[in-house]
Amino acid sequence: MSAPSPEPPAPEPPAPEPPAGEPPAAEAAVRAVDLHKTYTGPRGDVPAVRGVDLAVAPGEFFGLLGPNGAGKSTTIGMLTTLVVPTSGQARVCGLDVTRDAVAVKRRIGMVSQNNTLDNELTAVENLEFRGRYFGLGAKDARRRADELLEMFNLTDRRTGTPFELSGGQAKRLMICRALVHRPEVLFLDEPTAGLDPQTRVNLWEVLRELQAGGQTTLLTTHYMEEAEALCDRVAVVDHGRVLASGTVPELKSSAGADTVITVTYDGDVPEGVRKLSEREGIGKVEVTGAQVRVFARSPDGLLAELVAAGAAAGVGVTDASQLRPSLETVFLTLTGRDYRE
Repeated sequence: MSAPSPEPPAPEPPAPEPPAGEPPAAEAAVRAVDLHKTYTGPRGDVPAVRGVDLAVAPGEFFGLLGPNGAGKSTTIGMLTTLVVPTSGQARVCGLDVTRDAVAVKRRIGMVSQNNTLDNELTAVENLEFRGRYFGLGAKDARRRADELLEMFNLTDRRTGTPFELSGGQAKRLMICRALVHRPEVLFLDEPTAGLDPQTRVNLWEVLRELQAGGQTTLLTTHYMEEAEALCDRVAVVDHGRVLASGTVPELKSSAGADTVITVTYDGDVPEGVRKLSEREGIGKVEVTGAQVRVFARSPDGLLAELVAAGAAAGVGVTDASQLRPSLETVFLTLTGRDYRE
């Protein structure tokens, strides 16, 4: 009696098509579909990521923008194989991050928030060691290290140890190390956190050069100006979910207003002001304490009306502004204004 033939492996389910405006699943350098991560601890289950969908095109600079604890780092951890997803699909360079973790690691570069340089090695040794780890010969590893040190303006620090580098220099060296093996996708997790403004702007210039060279990059940040300065597209994340995504101009237009008028009174906001949201041409009215923010498509005369409403109610105006919506406006509208630890 012959043994039964083994059953063929079940075929992988096809990845769903992405929303309009995103690259097709087959062409995406990074693709996440309904990605979840739940941590289990003494206090029970803690959901960190709750169904994230992302698609990053080759050569795109994509930003995950969100407050502290939004789930950005956990998402990037899953995409870089450091965190095992609870459920959902994630592919990088067409490879499943769970089934093909080793192959994914060979195709990506990762720069974390914390300094992970080897403190016992010099700057050039950190790069040469990484090159040898990824299969470069000694001569090629040395040549690649010198090339990156020059590109990132670190040649004069080549024999210095990480202890002798400034915060900005150490961060640049970490990016160099992530690029040694010419990764298809570079992941940057809060790369400028803790840096002074001058160092941050200088690092942006380095990242722009990489972007101009066609490097696919996924960045997490909570700096609005960083997202505006670098990213082709942005996804706003909070409480483990993507709340909105698109180009920066698209997100700004999603505020539903051409102008945001902000007025701060020296007393309670007049009751009549709260009812402005019922008027045609006004998207919404936000009241926070003694301050009111009106999102208007037709702002003509509205600021004067808000001042007059205060005078009629016996309260004065201590501050007033009339501005076009900013990315910060969109961010705060989506994520709220509560303090985050």
